[in-house]
Amino acid sequence: MPQSDPLTFDVRLGDCIKLFPKVAASSVDFIYLDPPFNTGRTHRSSRGAFRDVFAGVDAYIEFLRPRLELAHRTLKPEGSIIVHCDWHASHRVRVLLDELFGSERFLNHLIWQYGLGGSSPRMFARKHDDLLWYAKGDTWHYTAPRVPATSRRMQGLTKKATDVLDIPSLNNMSKERCGWPTQKPLALLELLVEACCPPKGIVLDPFCGSGTTLIAAQRLGRSAIGFDIAPEAVALTKQRLATGVR
Repeated sequence: MPQSDPLTFDVRLGDCIKLFPKVAASSVDFIYLDPPFNTGRTHRSSRGAFRDVFAGVDAYIEFLRPRLELAHRTLKPEGSIIVHCDWHASHRVRVLLDELFGSERFLNHLIWQYGLGGSSPRMFARKHDDLLWYAKGDTWHYTAPRVPATSRRMQGLTKKATDVLDIPSLNNMSKERCGWPTQKPLALLELLVEACCPPKGIVLDPFCGSGTTLIAAQRLGRSAIGFDIAPEAVALTKQRLATGVR
């Protein structure tokens, strides 16, 4: 497994519940965990598909529990984790994280506001995901990210990011899109990795999908480990890392 220097990138095929134990305990600086969301459907695109169907929210939480326990074991004492979820189960995921990490380790409830998507005549449009940030111990790494200012007075300047991250999702015409369902924008992962992982540290993504987390780590001078159960995802991640395709 990677050490802090030199930078290395390790992409493995398999369920993270089997691969986490192969990572040394207390060895990872930052985990970004973007699991299935319990949407009740199969997500498909040109490069692959994954099934996101559980027998209710209780079954979903029991799917996450052992994987988050292993994530906790893998983090350094000063490490931290962000769990990416949405309205389907974010309330229950936070309760689970309080149980496993301790409510006193809760750092931020980040909102990723992305704008795209449909609207409903019966309720407010759902235009955000939830990112729950927890520390393992009493100290953790944080570098305040800078984002472009939106006011006319500060035009051309940057400001410290707040807990609402206004980053567009990838539309179908985006040059960044690589064909993997639920692909997240590189701008989002670069912001999170730079903020939460120290320089030359180690990032781990146990549901790495198209590999965007590992690409962000590569661009920012961090080592990275990626797991995915889909062979297509592992192949795509390795291709992107090797060729520099963004």
